[in-house]
Amino acid sequence: MAASSFGTLAEALDRKQNDDVLLPGSGNVMTPTSTEFTTLLEQGRRGDRGALAQLAQRYEAKLRLVARVLLGPALRPYLDTVDLVQSVHRSLLVGLRADKFDISSPENLLALALTMVRRKVARHWRHLQRQQRLEARSTEGGDLPGLLASLSSPQSDPASAAQFNDQLRQLCSNLDETEQRMLEMRLQGSSTAEVAQELGLNTVTLRVRLMRLRQRLRAGGVLDDCL
Repeated sequence: MAASSFGTLAEALDRKQNDDVLLPGSGNVMTPTSTEFTTLLEQGRRGDRGALAQLAQRYEAKLRLVARVLLGPALRPYLDTVDLVQSVHRSLLVGLRADKFDISSPENLLALALTMVRRKVARHWRHLQRQQRLEARSTEGGDLPGLLASLSSPQSDPASAAQFNDQLRQLCSNLDETEQRMLEMRLQGSSTAEVAQELGLNTVTLRVRLMRLRQRLRAGGVLDDCL
């Protein structure tokens, strides 16, 4: 889809929401039927621009919001939210036309779009770190808590920011040496295979440890998609 068409998707979403129909006497909104959605998918697979625009309306507003949060202050100078959403749309278009996706409902479509944007942000982050190597911030003697803070959304006030930074320092102090090195290497852009080779771990064990590390970061309020 041409880039210019994306500028109207938010407005189109508002119009679409106004077109919802109330079920008589129930007060509930009647969502589009599965037949209508299936028809849109089939038309989209054939490249129908109108159908593609309607499909995009179903995820674009939420996708923009999630993309902005995921980018955070560290990536926003390098990657625009609109460009990221367009990239997701292009990937969906290619996948739809190749019949790669099993999409049975609008909820499935939204979930797929959100998964794509998370993976794209993670890839962009790793690519950026391969180029810059974080200016040695995450190497020996680097400020790992400060780096994690830069990847997170800014706090609303100084007191909250100070408390959050204290939590990050506590979190990092509770990581063992292997976990710290895993985190540093992943933030630098190293692949799972590279980390496993460096630390002498098999890839299955490393993935399990990374999953647990993500859970700890998520519980600490740190975005974990960069891992």
